[in-house]
Amino acid sequence: MSAPTHPGIRTTTTGVDTRLPWWALALPAAAFLALLLLMTGADGAQATTGELAADRFLEHLWQTLSL
Repeated sequence: MSAPTHPGIRTTTTGVDTRLPWWALALPAAAFLALLLLMTGADGAQATTGELAADRFLEHLWQTLSL
């Protein structure tokens, strides 16, 4: 006699669940973004310049992608 499966889990013909929970992609992506923003803002305190770390990150990303 086989045990009943959980109704929310979808399985393939091999019986293995192939779906990932939402946090399995969201948490690593958020951690990567946070570390990337920390890297771009590691120049020291520049509160008087008014330049945001996100602006510098986007500018750096734009220059990198337009090779």
